[in-house]
Amino acid sequence: MKMEKEHELWTKCAVFHGHECGGLAIGYKAALYALRLLESDFSTDEDIVCISENDCCSVDAIQVILGCTIGKGNLLFHMTGKMAFSFYNRSNGKSVRLLLKEPPKEMERQEELYYYQGLDPTDIFDKMDVFIPLPERAKIFHSYRCDCCGEKVGENWIRLQGGKKIVLGLLSEI
Repeated sequence: MKMEKEHELWTKCAVFHGHECGGLAIGYKAALYALRLLESDFSTDEDIVCISENDCCSVDAIQVILGCTIGKGNLLFHMTGKMAFSFYNRSNGKSVRLLLKEPPKEMERQEELYYYQGLDPTDIFDKMDVFIPLPERAKIFHSYRCDCCGEKVGENWIRLQGGKKIVLGLLSEI
């Protein structure tokens, strides 16, 4: 039954991403490993948090399997260009950073896909302590109308200038 569930998850990841590739397989394995290490399941809210150090194909599998999304505020990026992911479980306090191990050789696209699909996550990632602090839960901001452009914007993007509410990006234009 477990194999059937994992195949179903892989199919969902591939459909979401648009194709199968080694990068997606890396994210798929990272997400499954994170579920096991964090003793968790899909995050319907913000209980599971992922901070990805890259913005590649892998992140799509993490979204599908863990429920981490930019919109919910539980998928964040700390861009280092590394194939590394820090995962947090707010419910039980567990966290882990997974760093991709060096593959044995350069591989063609299809070969890379099969390589990562065939390995256990413990053979793919170095498991270590996280060093990026767990971020606060996502905040919900009120919206205000910009006195300059007339469009509504979240209060975190508004600044007061001369008694007027101005969108942060427009301050330099005034």
